[in-house]
Amino acid sequence: MSDDKINILGHTERSRLTADITYLMLKGAGYAAALCLAVWLVIAVIAGIGRALPAESRDADDPSPWSYLSAPVEVQIV
Repeated sequence: MSDDKINILGHTERSRLTADITYLMLKGAGYAAALCLAVWLVIAVIAGIGRALPAESRDADDPSPWSYLSAPVEVQIV
């Protein structure tokens, strides 16, 4: 982890290990926070674009009538 020769602050081995572990945990938490904020920003941008569209765009027909999956038709045998 750290070099035994360089101990500027005069910490014990246990306190240096604790500091190293704490630093790594805070670094991971920072990465997780950055990822969560990036995902939130993407969702906020998509929602903002959706709110900026006119109301008529929500009522428009699908661009292709075959763009959905339909349930199979039941065949009755008589």
